[in-house]
Amino acid sequence: MRLFRAAQHPLLALAGAAAFALAATFAVPAVIKACDAAVTDDPAAIADRALDRSFNQEIAEREIGAALAADDSDLAQSFVELAVDRSVAVDPALADRVKAAQIKDATLTHTAGRFVQGLWTGEPVDVASLAGTAFGDLFVFGDIRDAAREGTRYLTGQKADPWILGLAGVGLAITAGTYATLGAGAPARAGVTLFKVARRTGSLNPALMTRVARDVIKVEEAGGLAELAGNVGRVESKAGTGAALESLKAAETPEDVSRFARLATVKGGKTRAIIKLLGRGAIILVASTLTLANWLLWAAFLLLGFASSCKAAAERTTLRYIRWRKTRVMQPA
Repeated sequence: MRLFRAAQHPLLALAGAAAFALAATFAVPAVIKACDAAVTDDPAAIADRALDRSFNQEIAEREIGAALAADDSDLAQSFVELAVDRSVAVDPALADRVKAAQIKDATLTHTAGRFVQGLWTGEPVDVASLAGTAFGDLFVFGDIRDAAREGTRYLTGQKADPWILGLAGVGLAITAGTYATLGAGAPARAGVTLFKVARRTGSLNPALMTRVARDVIKVEEAGGLAELAGNVGRVESKAGTGAALESLKAAETPEDVSRFARLATVKGGKTRAIIKLLGRGAIILVASTLTLANWLLWAAFLLLGFASSCKAAAERTTLRYIRWRKTRVMQPA
């Protein structure tokens, strides 16, 4: 009984209110920080925050080793650059292997045949053959080749890809615009080529394909494809072909591609490693949004606890005062 009375003392409620208020002094700054993180529209800042949590020496060396095993020196070098930028130590022997692989891939005998293959077939297998594909598209040959190939397949009842056929038509129009504007449309021209490559290699995100197809059939959105191709071209010009293809694999909307272009402008050659490691999380603050939701829930709990404690303290103080007054009145004068 005595313990129950002690629990009903106003000082205990006031102590609870003070505890909730003290906890709030730690929660409020965290809520403000989470709000600031959730509303930022800077892809580079978003990527940096994600890398702070997920990038270290072990991951860097693992990814470099995997890239070298896949004979992808471009990706390996991108991870080396990212490690240097973030002051993450990498085994010098591993870095030397990356340099050796790049020197090998840059030799004329290694690139010439692949360049011709990409120019003739339009089906690149590496950066050199992709350069040949892009060269052919820039001089119209590539788009005419693709349009003729897919059109012939369609007319003869074979399996044709309407995306490649449509992109070839868009590419012809953009190429004409590129010449008319003395090269101003070059990023969009490169973007269309990369779209075709991503489509052929299965690297084009199905969600992005669906969104683009839906927008293209709307008259007011018809210019969006050229803008989208331009953003892909900007990723390629700032961060390389591999980064552009990685962005098409990760992006779900044209807005995502635009954000990847902004990321590439800041991060340059490190962009491919960032996208490979983080995917769409390099530009979208999913974790920060969840963190904000958790802190807001805690803030609401602390506010409710503080208000309840203050209410209880006021009620108990008032009740004790009434009892004290009654006791004084009932006492004989």
